[in-house]
Amino acid sequence: MVLSFKFGTVGSPAATPPKPGGTAGGIKYTASIGLDALELAWVQGVRVGETACAAIKQTAAESKVVLSVHAPYYINLNGDEEKWPRLRKYLMDAAHFGNLAGASDIVFHPGTYFGRPADEVLKVTIPRLQGCVDELRAAGNPVTLRPETSGKAAMLGSLADTLAMAQAIPGVIPCIDFAHLHARLGDGSMNTYDEWMRALDSYRQTLGDEAMNHLHIHLSGIEYGPKGEKNHLVMEEADLDFKNLFRSLHDCGAQGRILCESPVLEVDALKMRELWLEVSGESSAADG
Repeated sequence: MVLSFKFGTVGSPAATPPKPGGTAGGIKYTASIGLDALELAWVQGVRVGETACAAIKQTAAESKVVLSVHAPYYINLNGDEEKWPRLRKYLMDAAHFGNLAGASDIVFHPGTYFGRPADEVLKVTIPRLQGCVDELRAAGNPVTLRPETSGKAAMLGSLADTLAMAQAIPGVIPCIDFAHLHARLGDGSMNTYDEWMRALDSYRQTLGDEAMNHLHIHLSGIEYGPKGEKNHLVMEEADLDFKNLFRSLHDCGAQGRILCESPVLEVDALKMRELWLEVSGESSAADG
């Protein structure tokens, strides 16, 4: 039996050996410690060529590690009209080279409201994102674009925002960062089984049963204040109720990937995997 979720890190594990090093080394090390997913952290820019991408794709296939990409931070679907072509290129480059590298999903931060109501902002961002998907499909690129839920209420990226984008555009599906959702309002909410079940039910109602088989989750502990996210924390230092979160994922039959963004990447990713085994009861069948 295969586990319902694949576990890994956003960025190569911290203890990746210097040789062979690089992304290939990160993939091999990921597999060697019992993880099976990796998100390539191209957050400062896409600086790879076709040859490097081919090597990444081959290494991941040989190592049985599934890949995604975290696109550059600079993307803003709500950017000024004159800036949009440059901002768009960050996303398109991540999608083009990510596909060449064997990544199936491209995660990105959708941007900011600039103080405007969400419904107004979505009227700008959805057509722009639709244009990106149209261009990718015309080029034969099948990647899924995943706007990530954000950790600050001033930022575009509530669960409702990302679901609206996904409902409007085939090929767009949220990346759910549960730590961000917990931090977003700054009041300690989104930290109970019932709240998570309501969120997951909303996800299912909006996108359908099949979408529950392909959740793409970012997870870590998180420090937050009145304005939302401050920084990521290791699991033990956080107030996030990981066990009940995993209970809710299990009880709604969710499957997919869980990528750790903790300051101790692979350490907490492995702890998350162990906690999933405990909560789901999948351990004996998968590991036995």
